[in-house]
Amino acid sequence: MTEHQPDQPSGAAHRAGGPQEGRPQAAGQSPVAGLAAEYAAKAGLHRTHDGRVDVLRSAGGVQGIAESIVPGLVFLVAFTVTRELPLSLVAALASSAVFTVVRLVQRRPLTQALAGVAGVGISAWLANTTGKAEDFYLPGFFTNAAYILALVISIAVKWPVAGLLFGFIRNEGVDWRKEPDRVKAYRLGTWIIVAVLALRLIVQVPLYLMGTDGLAALATTRLIMGAPLYILGIWVAWLVTRPAPAETEAGQAG
Repeated sequence: MTEHQPDQPSGAAHRAGGPQEGRPQAAGQSPVAGLAAEYAAKAGLHRTHDGRVDVLRSAGGVQGIAESIVPGLVFLVAFTVTRELPLSLVAALASSAVFTVVRLVQRRPLTQALAGVAGVGISAWLANTTGKAEDFYLPGFFTNAAYILALVISIAVKWPVAGLLFGFIRNEGVDWRKEPDRVKAYRLGTWIIVAVLALRLIVQVPLYLMGTDGLAALATTRLIMGAPLYILGIWVAWLVTRPAPAETEAGQAG
């Protein structure tokens, strides 16, 4: 979900400076395991120094979270104060563009900021085209639904996304697929993430359908159910997919 410059999977166990949760990867990593690690890295999952998932950094860090919530907040405040849709849309776009400039000054990768500008731009274009302020938040529903579909498909084909992501962090590669208990755990972890995304739609779509009357509540729930709920969901999914202590000790002994 967010773009970062993650640590490379090779040699990560040594860089962690301590025992890892789960089993170390074999020296000859399979192509599938390599693809899984690459997918996890591109998805923005990060380790802490002790080999656990760095949830805050995986959500984009403080700056990344600000980039995701400030444009929507600026739009809400501007529209509430002025009731001028074009002006409010311009303000939201400008606030998103500021983050791109900040990243340029910091000489940090621009991918996340540019993606944010593009997302705000599409939302602004749609709201301006329809003349409905609530349509500023409409594209997010389709993005959310697409994530849900992808996650459910991953469960159905027995490649749950939680396993691909957390398997990289735990240095399990894709060996967890050989163990029914681990597959079951990662399916449950993936369902938890699905539940988080579905909850957003269940709460927010009715507010969207209320039109302008539900705009303030919709914007507020978007803020609360954005990065904060995502962080909580990832953390709970991480906890429920932890290997049993006996498995961890056996893996470290191996």
